[in-house]
Amino acid sequence: MKITETALPGVLVIEPRIFSDDRGFFLETFQASRYEAARIGASFVQDNLSRSIRGTLRGLHFQEPNAQGKLVQVVRGSVFDVAVDVRRGSPTFGRWLSVTLSASNFKQCYIPPGFAHGFCVVSDDAQVEYKCTDLYDPASEIGVAWNDPALAIPWPIADPQVSDRDRRNRSLQAELDVLPVWSDVR
Repeated sequence: MKITETALPGVLVIEPRIFSDDRGFFLETFQASRYEAARIGASFVQDNLSRSIRGTLRGLHFQEPNAQGKLVQVVRGSVFDVAVDVRRGSPTFGRWLSVTLSASNFKQCYIPPGFAHGFCVVSDDAQVEYKCTDLYDPASEIGVAWNDPALAIPWPIADPQVSDRDRRNRSLQAELDVLPVWSDVR
C-alpha cells in the first residue's frame, strides 16, 4: 500500500494494492499491522456506512470530548472529501484539505482526532464506509458550518443538500470555546 502524507500533519491518503484480472479485483481494505506500520496505530471500535445522493453534503463534523479518528473510503460512487484542523493552537488550525475518494480510485483517507470531516457527493449516489477510533457520542458531537467564509472551501456543488442539523452549524470562530486543544507532545 502507498501512504501519502498531506499538508495537514496526521492526515494521510492511503492507496491499497489492487490485484485485478479479467474476473474483477481484490484488495485489502484494512489490515491492522500494515496500518500500524503506517502510523495509523489507533484501535478502531466502530464501522459506519453512509449512502447519499448527488449533491448531498455531510459535515463538517467532529466530537469533543471522545474525539474520533476516521479511516474513510468510498465503495460506490465518488465524493469530495474534506478534513479541517480544528485544534486550537495548532500551526495548521483552520486549514483544510480535500481529496477525491471513489469506488474506482480505491483511495482511503485517515483523518485523526482533532479534525472535522465532511464530504460532498459528486456522483449519482455514493456509499461511504468509515472506521472510527471512538464510539459515536451524540453529546460530544459538534459541527462547523460547511460554508464558513473563513474556511472558504470550494465545494464542487453550488447548492448542496444539507441536513437541518448541518444548516444550523456555526463558524469555526464561533465554536472556539468547545474546540480541542492542540498539543505538540509526541
